[in-house]
Amino acid sequence: MSGYSPVEGLLVELRDGALHLELDRPDARNAIDDTMMAGLVDALDRAGRDERVRVVVLSGRGEHFCAGADIVARNTESSVRPRVGSIQRRLPSQAHRLIPLVVGVQVPVVCRVQGWAAGIGLHLAAGADFTVAADDARLWEPFAARGFTPDSGGTWLLPRLVGLARARELLLLGRELDGAEAAAWGLVHRAVPPGDLDAEVDALVARISSGPTVSLGLTKRLLLAAQTDPLDEQLHHEALALELSSRSEDFREGLAAFREKRDPEFRGR
Repeated sequence: MSGYSPVEGLLVELRDGALHLELDRPDARNAIDDTMMAGLVDALDRAGRDERVRVVVLSGRGEHFCAGADIVARNTESSVRPRVGSIQRRLPSQAHRLIPLVVGVQVPVVCRVQGWAAGIGLHLAAGADFTVAADDARLWEPFAARGFTPDSGGTWLLPRLVGLARARELLLLGRELDGAEAAAWGLVHRAVPPGDLDAEVDALVARISSGPTVSLGLTKRLLLAAQTDPLDEQLHHEALALELSSRSEDFREGLAAFREKRDPEFRGR
């Protein structure tokens, strides 16, 4: 047993070191409801403790990656008006737990984007370590057009990736980007023709899942810390990470491969 369970609207499968999380509501453009949100949080939380996981893959079934959070479904679940403050009470255990897990889980996260990536769908793509998008994908922040403010880390992620001026265009003006523009802006890792999307993602996942998992995870943590820490503190973090990575089996394999003039065979240990 893998220890991972699918939930309604979310397929979960661990194979060959890759944890695949596939949004599975194609009729709703894979809009994320509360059940899917809880499933994503649980799977990513487990992945951070699971030594079998060497990469996480986020994708959406059908024509679209994710059209955002399913607000319509939530608002029609009950005819009783919620108490004031219900949103700020709910978000810390849902969207506002999910995005930090994507950003902080100590294995690389690869996101595959086709069709629409809106709202939290865009933020999942922005929070992943590598996002490969179809060049005709549509990335959009719907908040201004709907009359409410951003959530799920949009105001934190976007300025860091594309700069404040462009973040204003996306969040205040609701500018849509296609996949090619998103890659040019630095919002996603790469844009490719739709027919090449699967091959590009598969190649990237294969490369990461055969890499030195310990050092990749520590490097991911270092890059995150470097966004806020001063240089002297970051150098301290680098020294600690180097100490840990130098004790890994993959480090010894890397040295052996260098001496023997061959490609290393990392096992993620």
